[in-house]
Order: sequence, then C-alpha cells, then structure tokens
Amino acid sequence: MKRPVPERPGPGQESVWDYPRPPRLEPTTARLEVVLGGVTVASTTRGWRVLETSHPPTYYLPREAFLDGSLRPAEGSSTCEWKGRAAYFDVLGGDRVAPRAAWTYPDPTPAFRDLVDAVAVMAAAVDECRVDGERVEPQPGGFYGGWITAAVVGPFKGEPGTWGW
Repeated sequence: MKRPVPERPGPGQESVWDYPRPPRLEPTTARLEVVLGGVTVASTTRGWRVLETSHPPTYYLPREAFLDGSLRPAEGSSTCEWKGRAAYFDVLGGDRVAPRAAWTYPDPTPAFRDLVDAVAVMAAAVDECRVDGERVEPQPGGFYGGWITAAVVGPFKGEPGTWGW
C-alpha cells in the first residue's frame, strides 16, 4: 500500500491528515443545511463535527433541526469501532425519499455521548448539503459520510485504493 502524500493546507484550511485517530468530536456553530426534493429538511447552527485522520468532517445535526416527518426509521444497523451501533433513517423531502441516507447512534460510546439524538446525512444521497452556505462535495466512495468543503484538503479516504489507509 502506497502512503498518501497530504496536500498542504492554505490559509483558513485544515488538512484531514492533521485530524486524530481515534477520531475527535467537536461542536460547531457553522450553519448546516440538508436539502431534498427542493425542501430544506434540516438547518441548524448547533451541530458537531467528527474529525478522523484522512476523512473530511462528518457533520451531525440535532434531531430537532429536521422538519417533522423528514426522518423515517429504516431497517438495518451497522457498528462503528469508535461510536458504537448506528441506526438508519430514510430522509423525506418534497416528493423524494432518500433511503437509508441518515444515521444516528442511539447509545453512543462515552467519548461520543453528545451525539445522542444527533443525525448525520450522506451528502451523496440528497440534493445537497451546505456548510455556511457552501455546497459540500460528498466524501468519495459511497461508504463514508464526510462533507468536503473548501476548508479541508486531502487526499480523502474513499477513493479507489484507499481502503487500507
């Protein structure tokens, strides 16, 4: 496996290669928005970022940031070695349904206790996600939930050949 060469961050940028492993949870006051079916289904300035080496930040919004009826429990679960067992939601907005596009940790590990009732959204599964008005790029690969903005540089885990990073 070839070791990645981190990009050098410019002014006001962060390198995902400076993020820790195990990951760190931190609050954010950035405006976080999720749009589906032409409807802003979630908006908040009281979110969290999970920062992990080689990953763009994964943003979590409080459940109350979502419009009533925009989250529907979905089948299945998964386990994160750091956060615990995840449960999934379909996201509903306008006339669209994004299956299993959001997840939560009903009983997270102690380091991530603040994520109780917080919801993350897979940016690639909805019309758009925004951080302070900037439309994000989804983390590559379709498996991870990071949101890429101009404030972070990679390379990012998720591209072909990065599984072992």
